[in-house]
Parts: sequence; C-alpha cells; structure tokens
Amino acid sequence: MADPIKWKTKIILAKAEGTYGTDAAPAAANAMLMTDVELRPMEGQDIARNIERPHLGAQETIPAGLYATLTGSIELQGSGAAGTAPAWGPVLRACAVAETIVAATSVTYNPVSDGHESVSIYFWMGNTQHKLTGVRGTANITLNAQGIPVARFTLMGLFNTPAEAARATPDHSAFQVPQVASNKNTPAFSVGGQAMVLSQFGFNLGNDVQQRLLIGREEMLIVDRSESISARVEALPLTTFDPYTIAEARTRQAVQLVHGTVAGKTVTIDAPTCSLGRLPGYEQSQNVAEWPLSLTPLPTDDGDDQWTITLT
Repeated sequence: MADPIKWKTKIILAKAEGTYGTDAAPAAANAMLMTDVELRPMEGQDIARNIERPHLGAQETIPAGLYATLTGSIELQGSGAAGTAPAWGPVLRACAVAETIVAATSVTYNPVSDGHESVSIYFWMGNTQHKLTGVRGTANITLNAQGIPVARFTLMGLFNTPAEAARATPDHSAFQVPQVASNKNTPAFSVGGQAMVLSQFGFNLGNDVQQRLLIGREEMLIVDRSESISARVEALPLTTFDPYTIAEARTRQAVQLVHGTVAGKTVTIDAPTCSLGRLPGYEQSQNVAEWPLSLTPLPTDDGDDQWTITLT
C-alpha cells in the first residue's frame, strides 16, 4: 500500500503567460511563498442525464464547466531592492493590474481595464500535480496592528487533468522576511491629509471574475471591479476631522498608507480620490472609541487611476 499523502507537502509555482491559456511552464524560480492555501481542483457543474427507465434509481451525471480555484495569502513585502519587482508580482498582475518598473527606484502597480494578464500555476500535493492555466483573480490586502500585512488571493484557472509528476524544488529566496505592522514599521496612515491612529486596514480589489466557458472561448474574464477600503481608526474631535459632514458633502478624500522604512521594503498604498461612506456607529477597543471608516476609491475621467501600490 502506498504511503499517505502528507498535507504539508504543498508546492506552488506561478509564471506569467505569453499567450492566454498557454502553459508558461513555471519552474523552481517561480515558486510562491503562501499561507492558508486551499485548492478546489475541480469546480463546475454536474449535469444529470435524466434518462427515462422502467425502474427507479439514481441518474448518472456528467461533469461540465470545469475550472479550478486556488486561494492563499502572500506576505506584503518588497523584493529587498528598490526598483526590483517582488516575486509575487506576476500573481498581482493577473488581477487586472499593470506593473511599472523604474530601475533602482520603484515598482508601481495600478488597475487596468483592458489587456489583462494571466498566469500558469503548478500545484503539488505529494507527487500529485495540478496545472491551472489562464489564471486570473482578485485580492484583498489586510494590514492590522501587530500583524503581518498580507494580500489574500482568489485565483481561478482552466481545468487540466491532474497527474503524478516529479516534484520541483521551490526557490523562495526572492521572498523577504516581512515586517509586523506597528508604530515603528508603519510610519503613516492618513485620510484627507489627516493623520490617524489605525488598528485595522483592508483594501479589496473587488474584481468580478467570470468563467466564460463557451464553444470557441474558454477563459477566466475579469468583467468588472468595485474596490473598497475599510479602516478602523481612533475617533477624533469633529473639529479635527468630521466624517459626517464629509460623507454628506461627498468631499473626495485621499487615503495613504505607508508600511516599511527601509529601501526595498517599503510599501505605499495611495487612493487619491475616495468617497467616504456614512458612519453607522462607534466601536471600541480597550475602552477607546473608534470609527469604522468605509471608503470607495473612485477613478477620474482618465480612468484606471483610483489607486496605486508603490514599492520603494
């Protein structure tokens, strides 16, 4: 009898595709360092044949509309060198995001409405290899005080029949040790230019990923997006910051979060034209009053400029 397959034997590789759905053959250097990983390898539908028979009994079903979904978190950390893209860059680019590199200076990510990239993913559990091609997805970034900032990805790809294959030896050397979000490591958070004390931050890319599985087209399509930002902050006097008046007046607010203080390991999230939602109530932590702020990054008439993530 074969040995059992151990749960903690996962290997994940991801590489940008040159042509949509064509296997990019990721290798050891394309390894992803992920946490809380879940693979749903054979999602889809079960189509019943509903055959008329002269007796009672279950009906055979045929699997259809097959695709695979991989979810997992990646630590939000730069490459360690300013102007060098992080190892997780290809996965973020597969979320309808463009990458702009300024050598030795910065790497900037911003949303794009067209020309979406895709990646191929190889996933091993034991010696069982799953290949996901044409992968696109969405992400949700969280940064909480005294926690590791992460981007949690939900990635959907075309189904390929799994097989036994020799395991790669993943190279995770491009991933840096993350910095905990703290007063020391996270030097700035502001809304509308007002510095605020932050306990929890969330930024959801809000991509609408659809499985377009037709005759003549099989593709994971990002057909829409609706970004959102949530921030739990210490309440301020209204003379300092008045969220009620701002929400009523629909005054646009710039949101900025800076995490990291060292070159190559600094991440800045900017959303320059946010709409502040109504404030439904107070919350508290350690008997200190807090506001649960909800903000919507909005594009200008030029479009695709509602947010940027800049690594410096």
